[in-house]
Order: sequence, then C-alpha cells, then structure tokens
Amino acid sequence: MIAFTDVTGLAGSALAVAALALQLPPLKRLASRSRVIAAAAVMLVSLIPLGALPLAGYLRGAIGDLSIPSLLLLANFIARDVWRAPAGKTSLLALIALAALLFYPLALGVGSFDPYRLGYGHDGLLAALLLLALAAAWLRVYWVAVAVALAVLAWSAGWYESPNLWDYLMDPLVATYSVVTTLMRLVHRPARA
Repeated sequence: MIAFTDVTGLAGSALAVAALALQLPPLKRLASRSRVIAAAAVMLVSLIPLGALPLAGYLRGAIGDLSIPSLLLLANFIARDVWRAPAGKTSLLALIALAALLFYPLALGVGSFDPYRLGYGHDGLLAALLLLALAAAWLRVYWVAVAVALAVLAWSAGWYESPNLWDYLMDPLVATYSVVTTLMRLVHRPARA
C-alpha cells in the first residue's frame, strides 16, 4: 500500500507537470475552463507508471516534495482564470525571496547559525509564523496568511516525509522563482515622478 506522504508528494509533482504542460503552445491557447480540464488530464497521465515509477515520481525523485506555497502558486497558475485568487501574491513572492536569500546561505554553512534546525519544532519559529500569519491577515495580504497557515497545518499533520517545517514553507524551486520574479519586478518598476 502506498504511504500517504507518497500520495501527497506525487500529487504535488503531478501538479508541477501539469503546470509545465500548460506552457505548450496548443494548451496555452485553450479557454480557461479547458485549461483546468487539460491540466487535470495531464496530472492523471503523469501518475501512470513508466517503468518503475510514474512520470511524477521521477520528478519527485529529482526535486523532492514541493512546499505548500509552491503548490498554491502552481494551482493558481493552472486555474488563474477560473479561481479568483486572494490578494497578496506579490507579497508572498517577495517574502519567500527575502527568506531564501537569508535562509539558504546560512543553512549551507555561511556563518555558525543554522536556521534549518529551528524547523524541527522550535517555539520561536512557530510564534514568529503565527504573528506573521495574523499580521498578513490583518493587512489583507491573504496569500501570505493562507500559505503560512496551510504550511504549519500540513507540518503538524505530518503531510510530507520531512519532519522539518522549513520544507513545508519553502523549496529551492519556489525560492528561485520568487527571487527572480521579485528582482524583475524591482528592475522593471516604473519610475514615479
């Protein structure tokens, strides 16, 4: 029997495969509801075994489980014309970019502090995330509030194999996307007179 953590990990990878497939020219031209149906079909096909693993399994083996913000952003990308997403997506990307620029160098050994250790249930990190989610909800930056709340809920339920909260909050793919997107928005921001 397949473990629940494998089901959720494969579903996340299948969602990524579907989002990539929607970049193909024939699928890119589809109407919004047809895009969602095509994405669902691609997700199902990516779960059919090809040799030892399904296509989504190979992707999961290469990149690992995607974080909760990654899944939210991918789902929004697929259903962006159908699902009216809450406000604050740019804020979420900027927050992930800032966290990635601070987190990854430290986690990779620059300096003596390793923030990854805090992800094993440190009360300070949980309190900071609670305050962040509450502040984001109060400021109506719902993408941040929802992403943080769902990540902490998934972590507390043991949604993935990883026992570290950071793996639910951020992954290298969403971190890279967030940094690049945020930098591009800063560079291309129109000058105010």
